[in-house]
Amino acid sequence: MPDNDVNSLEKVIMDGIGAISKTAESAADLLEELVKKGSLTVEQGKTLNEELKHEIKESINEATRAVQSTAVSKFVENMDKFSPEDIAKIRSKVDELENMKGEQTDE
Repeated sequence: MPDNDVNSLEKVIMDGIGAISKTAESAADLLEELVKKGSLTVEQGKTLNEELKHEIKESINEATRAVQSTAVSKFVENMDKFSPEDIAKIRSKVDELENMKGEQTDE
């Protein structure tokens, strides 16, 4: 995969994580402010904060899966451009990963 594609993908991932992080910070600040004003009890604030954390984790996992899927698709699209040496490296890595998975299931 060309370096530009990898750099673009990394930038998209980092931008997405940054946006999720900023949203989480803003939401946490808002919850804290509502608790201070008495609109929420401390317990309600804690509950909402835990729900927010869970939703953020889910969003990050979902974004990660989407990026991985896109990366795999991009990789497959460009396979015809790989040299025989590149393909040999890929085969070697796939074999290594399959062996690692096999060892994990044997335990």
